[in-house]
Amino acid sequence: MAIRINTFVSDANLVGKSHWWGAPDLPEDIPYPCVRVTADGESYDEPLTFVCQIRCRDIAGLDTENLLPHEGMLYFFAPIDYFIGNTDSPLDYHDDPVVIYSRQEDGLSPYELYWAGTDESVFAESEAMSFEAMDKEVGDGLILLGQALQDEVREQHPGKISLLQIDEDDRWGLRFYDCGMYYFMMKPEDIRKGLWQNCCGELYYY
Repeated sequence: MAIRINTFVSDANLVGKSHWWGAPDLPEDIPYPCVRVTADGESYDEPLTFVCQIRCRDIAGLDTENLLPHEGMLYFFAPIDYFIGNTDSPLDYHDDPVVIYSRQEDGLSPYELYWAGTDESVFAESEAMSFEAMDKEVGDGLILLGQALQDEVREQHPGKISLLQIDEDDRWGLRFYDCGMYYFMMKPEDIRKGLWQNCCGELYYY
């Protein structure tokens, strides 16, 4: 059953909890995921956009097919800086997204990453998340474990579902060209086995 994600501004301390944007609370032994890019004759590692982290026990009761872990944390990263306003980003949406799972929930702290030459964090303000069951497998918005909304995406990824669907949101200045969505696509059996390296991204836009 698909799970709808709702996000909202909150004054609560979201460290170690489910949240959208903000900084990932990565365990110390897990490096921040990057993409190797080449620009102006130089190669360097460019950090992927942190999208969200999900505390798995928050969605355990809604994951009726037991696809996801029911403890620990899931972290989602994607090459979508350009679509939230960083038009100079060297990230290419064809690069694969990254999903990280860790059993650790306690003793976490936000990852620190700053714009070059400044003390300004690269991370947007975090928003709290809540979850609810959907009565269908497709829809607009932010969705876990659904079917891709567009027929074209489903046809390009036979046997896969959308682990995470990212829809546009004017509040965040998030827009995929004129109109579109970004998907983390995986086979259900790979999700159940925790083969997160088999996740691929798909940007659909009009």
